[in-house]
Amino acid sequence: MTCNLWVAYCGIMSKLFAVLADEHRRVILARLRERQPLSLSELAEDLPISRQAVTKHLNHLQKAGLVTVERRGRERLHSLDPLPLQEIEQWLAPYAAAWDRRLERLQRHLENNPDHPVEDRSKKP
Repeated sequence: MTCNLWVAYCGIMSKLFAVLADEHRRVILARLRERQPLSLSELAEDLPISRQAVTKHLNHLQKAGLVTVERRGRERLHSLDPLPLQEIEQWLAPYAAAWDRRLERLQRHLENNPDHPVEDRSKKP
């Protein structure tokens, strides 16, 4: 990856993580993952913030490419676009693979040493 591409990639990733850092935006994305398209009223339902705040969050999600908007009559319907999340998934994949390997080694160790005492580190002296 050339330097300019790397800078652009890092900028996209930083933008996605910044957008996803907000708890309300993650709730909105979760709702869209479960059911879509949804109107502003449906997305704002039961959230402890105003509809105006939900609109601002939706604008951030749309700018990040995570939400698309379709106009049907007077209503604007919002849908999830999971494509940008694949960038994060690809970035996390090596970390997930490393943890999988560690857990597999631990499982093999425990299976091969059933009488080995396991130290309980949850209890502090």
